[in-house]
Amino acid sequence: MATQTDPTPRIPLTRERVLRAAITLADAGGIEALSMRRLGQELGVEAMSLYNHVANKDDVLDGMVDAVVGEINDIVSEIEMPSGDWVTAARRRILSARSVLLRHPWAPGVLESRTNMTAPMLRYFDGLIGLVREAGFSVDLTHHAMHALGSRALGFTQELYDDSDDLSDEAMMMFLQQMSGEYPHLVGMVQEISHDDDSTLGWCDDQTEFEFALDLILDGLERLRAAG
Repeated sequence: MATQTDPTPRIPLTRERVLRAAITLADAGGIEALSMRRLGQELGVEAMSLYNHVANKDDVLDGMVDAVVGEINDIVSEIEMPSGDWVTAARRRILSARSVLLRHPWAPGVLESRTNMTAPMLRYFDGLIGLVREAGFSVDLTHHAMHALGSRALGFTQELYDDSDDLSDEAMMMFLQQMSGEYPHLVGMVQEISHDDDSTLGWCDDQTEFEFALDLILDGLERLRAAG
């Protein structure tokens, strides 16, 4: 008599599995691809089953941010920081954070939408603040430095306006021509500039522009520290 083998046991659903699946979906199709229904399909369960592990979509987004910032903390903890050179150390830290975001290009938009400082975020900023305090920054200059860096501390810059990805080259040229009479300096600049589309988190947030602004801020802060 043949014996019936047991089916392969299903991997238990956990909060971590839900969040990892959500990150995979967002990495592949952007944050717009993420819904509770789609997430359930990805995990092979009904959407209602997800609510045993996450409260709602906002809870999923919070968890995704924590997971990404956790990745940042992990990679930063492995960096060999130069002794006595806070500028190089801060630069390595921030560019390492950016390398994580480049793997998750949806993350800056979600980070901007969150209002709570969770434990992974607090850990990241505590380390950055400790770095500059050990370099001799006063509490006041440290406070100014965090404001000056803003979102750059986490490896991205906030866009001033929506990017131009939705416009074809022809449509963009027509748009610029229409504006050139009233805004000649702005249009002249936009027509001349180019951006590195191979490594970007936004139209004006390519790698070259990010590092240019970061270096200006860090060099300026170093001059203030040395003068203090």
